Order: sequence, then C-alpha cells, then structure tokens
Amino acid sequence: MRVIGLAGWSGAGKTTLLAKLIPALVARGVEVSTVKHAHHAFDVDHPGKDSHTHRTAGAREVLVASGRRFALMREYAPNEEEPPLGALLARLTPVDLVIVEGFKAWGHPKIEIFRAANGKPPLHGRAPAVRAIASDVALPDAPVPVVPLDDIDAIAEIALREAVDRDALVADLARAAPPARLKPARA
Repeated sequence: MRVIGLAGWSGAGKTTLLAKLIPALVARGVEVSTVKHAHHAFDVDHPGKDSHTHRTAGAREVLVASGRRFALMREYAPNEEEPPLGALLARLTPVDLVIVEGFKAWGHPKIEIFRAANGKPPLHGRAPAVRAIASDVALPDAPVPVVPLDDIDAIAEIALREAVDRDALVADLARAAPPARLKPARA
C-alpha cells in the first residue's frame, strides 16, 4: 500500500482533479482509496436519520451498514485532539494507492495543486515534501517538476512514481511532531 498527497489552498481544484485522477488510475488497474481533510465542522449524517438520532443522543461511535457499504462516524470527546494523519492512514483497508487530499502541512510526499486565479501563494517552499506541481500557469522558478493541471496522465504518473509505503510513512509520521497549520501570507 502506497501513499501520495494532493495539496493546495481551498479553491485550487483538488477535489475536481481527484474526480478525474481516480478513474484514470482505476483504468490502469490501480485500486485507490482517499483520505480527505476537512477544516470545518462537517457532517455526513442528517437530521431525521436513525444514525443522526443515535449520535445526538450521545453515542460516541455509530456504524451504519448495508449490503453495499458501511460508514463509521466517531465523535471526539470535548478534550480530544484531531487524530494525526498517520493514525488515519493506519485505519485503512489495504489498497494499491491512497491519495491524501489536504493535510498540506504534514510530511508525506505530495503534488501541489496551484491555480493562479485562486490568488494565493504557491505551497512549495512552505509545505514539506512537495514532489511536483500541477498548475494552470507556468512556474519557471519552481524547484520541482511542473505539469499542466489538465494533464491527468502526467499527474497519474507522478502520483504512482512519488507514492511511498504506507507503513513506513505511518512510522515516520509517528516520530514527527504534529505540524503547525499553514496559512496563506497576507497581501
């Protein structure tokens, strides 16, 4: 099982790219899972559903299962920290490739998604382990390879080449201090 990240500021097009990249990898015979970071409170559950009722009644974990899938929702205790990336990766069922969306300050190898119209600075030089950049503009001073944002085949090649072993990464992340949150520089 190998891991690669896609990182960029909000609005850069990470999810849009993933929606194209995953089918391209699957077409190559690569089994893919994803880990997505959400900065804000989010909910996969909805009022009126039994699982939501269980959670709001105080259940710490709610596992919903059907003949096609299951989802596990876990509420953090009031004093509990967000789990580190390594702990989340360790929970996944083995596949060929895990793509981590977000977690830009963590030390896993990543492809930066840079969109000039987003108006935010590049991540490379600020975020660790940027191995390549997928961009909608040329970045002649970039210290890593730059590929067009719409060249899905090139991005897939980079993802497969730069991905690292999950178990080794989890061990490396466990030894590292949790990173500080990256914020775009104020203009």
